[in-house]
Amino acid sequence: MKIGWFKYIVLVIIAVLIIWMGLTDWQLQASTLENIRIYQGQSHYVNLQIPFLYVRGDRRDVILFNGNPLPRRSSRVNAPISLEGQNLGEVSLEFLLFGWIPLRRITVNVLPEIRLIPGGHSIGIKLRSQGVHVVGYYYFSVDGKNLSPAREAGVKIGDSILEINGEIVNSAPDAARLLEKREGRSAELLINRRGKRIKLTLRPSYSAQDSGYRIGLYLRDSAAGVGTLTFYNPHTKCYGALGHIILDSDTNQPINLSDGSIVKAKIIDIKAAQKGQPGEKTGVFIDGAFGSIAKNSSCGIFGKIDHFQKSGAPYAEPLPMALSSQVETGPAEILTVIEGETIGSFAVEIEKLAYQANPAGKGIVVRVVDERLLQKTGGIIQGMSGSPIIQNGRIVGAVTHVFINDPTRGYGIFIEWMYQESEIFANN
Repeated sequence: MKIGWFKYIVLVIIAVLIIWMGLTDWQLQASTLENIRIYQGQSHYVNLQIPFLYVRGDRRDVILFNGNPLPRRSSRVNAPISLEGQNLGEVSLEFLLFGWIPLRRITVNVLPEIRLIPGGHSIGIKLRSQGVHVVGYYYFSVDGKNLSPAREAGVKIGDSILEINGEIVNSAPDAARLLEKREGRSAELLINRRGKRIKLTLRPSYSAQDSGYRIGLYLRDSAAGVGTLTFYNPHTKCYGALGHIILDSDTNQPINLSDGSIVKAKIIDIKAAQKGQPGEKTGVFIDGAFGSIAKNSSCGIFGKIDHFQKSGAPYAEPLPMALSSQVETGPAEILTVIEGETIGSFAVEIEKLAYQANPAGKGIVVRVVDERLLQKTGGIIQGMSGSPIIQNGRIVGAVTHVFINDPTRGYGIFIEWMYQESEIFANN
């Protein structure tokens, strides 16, 4: 009987320990990121209230842990935890329960401080896609029926036609010329569909109303719009803008970029935002291209500006770039143009942060509190995407999207992710 009670007590203790370890691991995961980035000479704090927690690391020369070199053997952790960047490099930390039960491993990278010139300039964006983009079906009478031969062959809206019978297609006129050469014979199309290349065969049909052979598609080979420059890196001559990918307005699919350019833009009109109705900047393109567009990604558009003009901007000299861990809720400002070419500074409030270990959008929620901007635009409007967010003397992010039902609020992307994307482009 005594033995039975002893086993019962042991099982209860084990169960309690398992539950407690699970809660401990959950708290540790909720309180820390898998990858922490800090600048040399700066600190990052983690508030952990976990008893019997130990830590060990694989290097002692990269960070100071609570003011001391990181122990190689497991050492007891006292909350709160302070990680101070000592030397450039990477160190792996392993957290253990009781000093021997592994809970979680994180990586800390110590980086050199990065400085960028904030943007805020209105820019005209000209894009040319790879191949020609299918934006709609064109129906005409074939044997008494209204048909689109391309649709019948399996072509879908959002596809990009890259080649026709092995010949590269660069524009809509190219596609028309290559198809006219077929004179009604079958044509083989190489298509890009959401990153996958497929081949389709279709036969153009004769359209009496057009007096020629047609495949029944509306095609487009370029796109244009107005946005905002986010930053310029004087060391690499690379820039970042928009903070989000450019989608085709008809298909809502990403544009597969062939080439493009940015030009100066002058804002001539503002359509103020209202609840349920997004506002918009109207701009005209002025002068020729002053920058290239080499990449259209989820973090924005990126390219090079060989001769960047710093005059007229509120911040003509580079500012430190904030890592995502350095951004905080509270007052900030955005830089954008609401009239002509003049860049203005407007007060906003960073209301919410979603700390992210890897590049992603919508990490910042901002609310416009500047009465001048609210009176002029109603809040965040189209064309404002890419407007840099400045806080505590650092570039922290860029405005990307508006809340349709509350245009005074919107999303932003951490500047760290845009910078990383620009570096990938610069180093290729």
